[in-house]
Amino acid sequence: MAKQSPAKIKKLRGEAMRAAAARKTERAKSASTINEVDLDAYSDVDGVWRELGLAAPVRRALIDDGYYKLSDLRKVSLDAIKELHGMGPNAIRILTSAMKKADLSFRK
Repeated sequence: MAKQSPAKIKKLRGEAMRAAAARKTERAKSASTINEVDLDAYSDVDGVWRELGLAAPVRRALIDDGYYKLSDLRKVSLDAIKELHGMGPNAIRILTSAMKKADLSFRK
């Protein structure tokens, strides 16, 4: 194989750098769309949880697991609820007091 000229080497290096930059921007675009959450989809069904005063991550976690109202929580134990993302002591306190007011209990 013959040795490439300096002009050819420079041209190939420039093409490789442009291709790498294009791949980098494409990865950045796809990573930003992966992390975005469609908040409008949750706003239609999180009214019950919003009235209780739960934070947005807790509301989204409950809806993602299929709990749309307080009576749905009868199907699951308190320990399973504690494992959900965003479920902290304040959210647990709010949910248990709301369950008691509604005369409902978690599954044992």
